[in-house]
Amino acid sequence: MVNLGILTISDKGYAGQRYDESSKVIRDSLSLLDSRAVKYEVVPDEADIIASKLAEWADEGDVDIILTTGGTGLSRRDVTPEATLSIVDRVVPGLVEVMRAETFKTTPLAILSRAVAGVRGKCLIINLPGSPKAVRECLEVVLPALPHAVEIIKEEVTEHTALDVGRG
Repeated sequence: MVNLGILTISDKGYAGQRYDESSKVIRDSLSLLDSRAVKYEVVPDEADIIASKLAEWADEGDVDIILTTGGTGLSRRDVTPEATLSIVDRVVPGLVEVMRAETFKTTPLAILSRAVAGVRGKCLIINLPGSPKAVRECLEVVLPALPHAVEIIKEEVTEHTALDVGRG
């Protein structure tokens, strides 16, 4: 069972001016895994609030993966990547590189995403876009790797799987 935290970053969502559709897409997409959402919150586009919440959830040890949605674009208020980078121990660039590369094939604007991914303690943190369509597309790309990533981070597996054969 993968325990999931969903952190929506949206000034309008936080103010109650916009319904959070992206978190529903995350829940629906992750239903394909043996997972459950144990944390959920909507916060404003404020780097210190985002970083604090990510660190709190990761450090509590109840969450294996935190998926953020929103705040990854180019506007001045889009500070999710900076907040995430300020609290992770290690970055995991491959996840967001493949998300951008694959979603670019259908949406050329995907290359404007500044999303990052990283590990804090035993928690994987992945930034997703704010658009429900983009969230779905990005999760389709990385979903197959998430259970193995969690096993490695939690030190539940130390051997390579059949998927890794031939990759040294």
